[in-house]
Amino acid sequence: MILKNLLRRSGRTILTALGISIGVAAIIALGTLVTGLEEGYGAVLGGSGADLALSDPEAADVILSALDEDIAAQLAAMPEVADVSSLLQGLASTPENPIFLIFSYPEDSFILGRYQLTEGVPLYSREADAQRGNPMLLGSSAAETMNKQVGDTIRINESVFRIVGIYETGDAFEEAGGVMRLEDAQQALGMQRQVNIFYIQLKSPDQADRLRERVERLYPDLSLTTTDNLAEATTTIQNSRAMVWGITALAILVGGVGMMNANLMAVMERTREIGTLRAVGWSRFRVMRMILAESLLLGLVGGVVGVGLSLLFLFAFVDSLSVFGTTTSIRPGLLIQAGSVVLILGLVGGLLPAWRAAQLEPVEALRYEGGTLGEDQSRLPIGGMAIQNLWRRKVRTILTLVVITLTIGGVMTIDAIVAGFGDVIGGFSGDAEVMVRQADAAATLLANIDERIGDRIAVMPGVADVTGIHMSVILEETGVFMIMGYPPRSQGISRFNVVEGEVISTNRQIMIGRATATARNLGIGDSLQLGEIRFQIVGIYESGSAMEEIGGVITLRDAQTFAGRQRKVTFFMVDVSNRNEARMIVEQINANHPEVVASLAGEFAEDLPDLQSTDALANAIVVMAVLVGGVGIMNTMLMGVLERTREIGVLRALGWRRRAVLGLVMQESIILGLIGAMAGIPMAFGLAAYIQTLPSVGAALPTSFSAVVFLRSISVALGLGILGGLYPAFRATQLQPIEALRYE
Repeated sequence: MILKNLLRRSGRTILTALGISIGVAAIIALGTLVTGLEEGYGAVLGGSGADLALSDPEAADVILSALDEDIAAQLAAMPEVADVSSLLQGLASTPENPIFLIFSYPEDSFILGRYQLTEGVPLYSREADAQRGNPMLLGSSAAETMNKQVGDTIRINESVFRIVGIYETGDAFEEAGGVMRLEDAQQALGMQRQVNIFYIQLKSPDQADRLRERVERLYPDLSLTTTDNLAEATTTIQNSRAMVWGITALAILVGGVGMMNANLMAVMERTREIGTLRAVGWSRFRVMRMILAESLLLGLVGGVVGVGLSLLFLFAFVDSLSVFGTTTSIRPGLLIQAGSVVLILGLVGGLLPAWRAAQLEPVEALRYEGGTLGEDQSRLPIGGMAIQNLWRRKVRTILTLVVITLTIGGVMTIDAIVAGFGDVIGGFSGDAEVMVRQADAAATLLANIDERIGDRIAVMPGVADVTGIHMSVILEETGVFMIMGYPPRSQGISRFNVVEGEVISTNRQIMIGRATATARNLGIGDSLQLGEIRFQIVGIYESGSAMEEIGGVITLRDAQTFAGRQRKVTFFMVDVSNRNEARMIVEQINANHPEVVASLAGEFAEDLPDLQSTDALANAIVVMAVLVGGVGIMNTMLMGVLERTREIGVLRALGWRRRAVLGLVMQESIILGLIGAMAGIPMAFGLAAYIQTLPSVGAALPTSFSAVVFLRSISVALGLGILGGLYPAFRATQLQPIEALRYE
């Protein structure tokens, strides 16, 4: 009987299951990506065969850690240490792949044995030395994706690498990258004599505590942990997990309300049927059990379809996602998570309708002639027929509005965060007309541009001034701290509004943001310890950007020393003599310096690869939310059409044209979307305010509610209304007056 009830309402069943399946597919697909990333990081960081790892605990990610490679010799001389290996890992862009993973080790590294060659020769060998170009090993997955084989070349930044071997490790994350010699990777990544991590093998496990004490005395700013703990603490993994759980919460909220709406409609439609069952002896509990079982079965169907959709997505984009270690194999843990979501959706979506069905009195239910199941039939003092129709179905209207509100609120919050990042990055340009970034940098914080390029740009005709800026991010107990390095007395540093004290004038001085000064109770003349360097606070600034105000401004030389990037900058600010010639200068820089990309200051932020990636992810989440929300509205409107079949028949009999009926249903759907948008806007402000209060990441997630964000949210609401109303409106126009008047 349960299955027959669902099949009798095949259209509504399909729509509800589709909404659930989209959410489940998003959870599994994103979860597979994050799981691949997590396992890949775990394999690289924890699969080295080492007992302990020495790293910088303040680095926001392993890739951003910079340690002096000479520490390796000091560690090797300690009596507890059997062997030491360093690792330098990085991201680069190649013509074939915008994100390419680099792993590098010294010649005597005990970790190199992990990379099993299937073709070619070892990285450190005479055969590799004899070949032209810097030698490198390429992972089997990368070789397949990039269509490369032994003997081919890969250009990374300004260096050409010769593939001397293809390797496998059993981990998709590692097999999506390449292994270089340490000195070559340092040159390519702009990290001369720097590494990310030191792996340590002990002579005896019992000596771990003794070594830890020794290391803490010699290197108080570094952290010695097990490799498993190092992988677990990586912020990339933590942030990715948070994203997946956020998507899961959105799917449960939107999908649960949508399912509840569909089940409530089903209960209303079957009021007389339920009354008959109660009249022939069915108990309240049996009625509840039937409705709940239908809801759970509907969720199960949506879950199965969602698994299929996620597999289609993974198969379609497996090559693009291979860099994250993602495969088409779905882990059991994700299936359990998706199953839990489906179970929650079934319970949340079925409990209220089941309880309501159980409360129906047999006599009243048997009298039911359709409509709103005993709701108040009063009319609003204002509004036309479309608004009155929505008012008559208050419960269904409210539930649908909840779906739209959640959708618009989530979409608007995501858009505001992306726009906030764009505003912060765009604000770095100050009054400069042209910005210059590294051409092959996979992310802004990984950029390392040689300062000499700025010197060459400075002598170009029409260029008035060039300012190099270095940016880095560290993690402290109080949260994220952004370090911005500027040359003293430069044009760029003048954009900071110093409200107390003065602008920095020499090394070991720092200006801090107002938020930092307040949170840490710091003032002019106090000291601030960053890593091994102590800075004197000479100024407090306000910039209007929460992200900038959780950091500080130091001299460019200090920033380079702190990050281990000597003579390197993150980007250049270029002032031109004549603003009208700015675009021409951009073209000249791009033509004469292929290692960098110049753009007008107003276009700089939108051209950054990491901001484009963030925007793409946000768009994917928006599409998912719109699809789920659109299906929810469609379900509601379709039920409204079916419930009002006789009413529509009367209108058609009175002379209403198909176009008028179509317009009425579309008006109702669009009004629902717009009202939901009005409710979603304050919800977005509330979510943004809540995010700002989070102690570790709040200030690092700026939000900007620009006009574009509002317009996009309104557009999404209109899209939801149109998407949700089209099919029900079309179906309403197909009703024949005579048949509609006979409808029971």
